[in-house]
Amino acid sequence: MKSIRRKIKQFFSTNKPIATDKAPKAVGPYSQGQRCTETWTTYISGQLPLNPKTGRMPETIEAQTAQSLDNLGAILEADGLSFANVVKTTVLLADINDFAAMNGVYAKYFTENLPARVCFQVAALPMGAKVEIDAIAVL
Repeated sequence: MKSIRRKIKQFFSTNKPIATDKAPKAVGPYSQGQRCTETWTTYISGQLPLNPKTGRMPETIEAQTAQSLDNLGAILEADGLSFANVVKTTVLLADINDFAAMNGVYAKYFTENLPARVCFQVAALPMGAKVEIDAIAVL
């Protein structure tokens, strides 16, 4: 009986990587996302505003925010989730003066079950990005 319980626990405590070609590939030793099956929680890595088809970044903070959130949405979708499942986000801005413009776009993606959020300015973001957004979602 103990071995059956152990096997069930091992099955449900396995992390499963999430990957989709609808979002940019990870540019380092990390995955786009991870599903922790024991807690039914999905952790999505910070999404830069890279277009997954062209590898290019839009110019404006509004377009960059939309692209970062589109990338995040593609990873959520690959795990069978949506923005409604997101419980926490972190928004990194290269310039805190972009907060209002970023927030205007962000509000179009999160319209129900508004997640907790932290947003702050950082010294720099990879590839000269103006924004990077990560998320935690639950089933």
